[in-house]
Amino acid sequence: MTTAYDTASRAPLRAANGAPVSVVHVAAEFFPYARTGGLAEAVNGLAHHQRAAGLNVLALLPLYRTVRDVEPDLEPVGTPFLVPLGGRTEEARVFRRAGGTRGPQVFFVEHLDYFNRPGIYGENAVDYPDNARRFAFFALAALTALPRLVQGPVLIHAHDWHTALVPVYLRTVLGDQPFARSATTVLSVHNPGYQGHFPPETMADVGLPWEIYNWRQLEWYGKMNYLKGGIVFTDFVTTVSPTQAAELRTPGGGFGLHDNFTWLGERLAGVLNGIDQREWDPATDTQITAKYSAQALEGKRRCKSALQRSFGLPQRRKAPLFGMTGRLVTQKGLDLILGADDLLATDAQFVFLGSGEQRYEQALVELATSAPNRIGVQLDFADRLEHRLMAGADIFLMPSLYEPCGLTQMRSQRYGAPPVVRDVGGLRDTVEDGVTGFAFDGYTVSAFSEAAFRALECYADPPRWQQMMRRGMARDFSWERSVADYLDVYRRALAHSAAR
Repeated sequence: MTTAYDTASRAPLRAANGAPVSVVHVAAEFFPYARTGGLAEAVNGLAHHQRAAGLNVLALLPLYRTVRDVEPDLEPVGTPFLVPLGGRTEEARVFRRAGGTRGPQVFFVEHLDYFNRPGIYGENAVDYPDNARRFAFFALAALTALPRLVQGPVLIHAHDWHTALVPVYLRTVLGDQPFARSATTVLSVHNPGYQGHFPPETMADVGLPWEIYNWRQLEWYGKMNYLKGGIVFTDFVTTVSPTQAAELRTPGGGFGLHDNFTWLGERLAGVLNGIDQREWDPATDTQITAKYSAQALEGKRRCKSALQRSFGLPQRRKAPLFGMTGRLVTQKGLDLILGADDLLATDAQFVFLGSGEQRYEQALVELATSAPNRIGVQLDFADRLEHRLMAGADIFLMPSLYEPCGLTQMRSQRYGAPPVVRDVGGLRDTVEDGVTGFAFDGYTVSAFSEAAFRALECYADPPRWQQMMRRGMARDFSWERSVADYLDVYRRALAHSAAR
């Protein structure tokens, strides 16, 4: 069964024989169906804007319980099919949303035992013990289903370790099939800190040949490494910012895979993620208390008051208000914030939105309890609250230990909340120190505090502060720029695949 998209004569991506190429995103997350962080929004944003640019685009993700919460009206695509996986045969079925869609067609792979669970990766901050098999099954089932869903040449774009076995299966288990031999693959590394490390016996459990369990391919310090396998077998690797591409080749930034990233040579590129600037625009945002723009900032004051009320803080117009939203994990620099006693003791207010590791949740709740007039915490994340936080905050905090790209620092600048960021990864590529925000280098409390106090000093000078706000609000973080860069990556991947 083919998709509803035609392959028009003006298709922007073509194979060597001139046939239009379909792009298939295979991912563990896709907004709004399944989301734990920026991955879901990045894949969604890229796919939608590629479709708008004229590409034939599909996306496949597991049929989690959360999918039916968002889209209860799903229709089956074809009949169930069998997926041989490590000595066992599993049944899968593909569904899609009923009715037409102007964006990319999104398909869902069903397996009730693996995906009909409360969580995506686990529950109560504990991973599901069978994640290795769950995502191996998804990768192989997606590849098995794909010839039913699209005809002609395909470029399969896999995302992070959860789908890194896609190129591995294509070049090994499925390697004798015409579809697999002709497919081109691109693997995007959104977060190199998560690689999919599993015991050696996982090789047999997911049906991969032992010959590729070696230091050049899937073995990594006595473990099987999904991400490493994907890097070795794919045609091209991307990451989500130019600075991150350089950092991946260093011992500190490659998380143990720097030699593999270096080995790729010109087959590794950093393409900065974008944001949907129609959705994240304070001049048109219907989820915030008052609309405003760089030319008319008055509405931001009302947004600040509303944010203070929703977090139970006094409505102090002149007090600087720091905001932070995201996963409460080590990567996001919470240790620096919690250790900055001098900053937390100032007259400034702080609001935190998000959930994550229990130790951080508990520490923030205790902090709010100790200073209820200055610090507010909400652990129940909601998209509407994120919009309201961006609109109401004066200064945004993002002192990440590492940050491959990051999206919230782009949004905060669009909403006139200059960010305090660490000078790493995509933060370096999107925040200009002293111009649109405040950056620091070393991962220390003192370095973070110095940057935060520079922000407070600037905030105390309203003309200077409003100039910084307006510069950030004028920045272009659109996906259109990224789509053009990905087209170049895809063409290079197709050339490598043809040579292979």
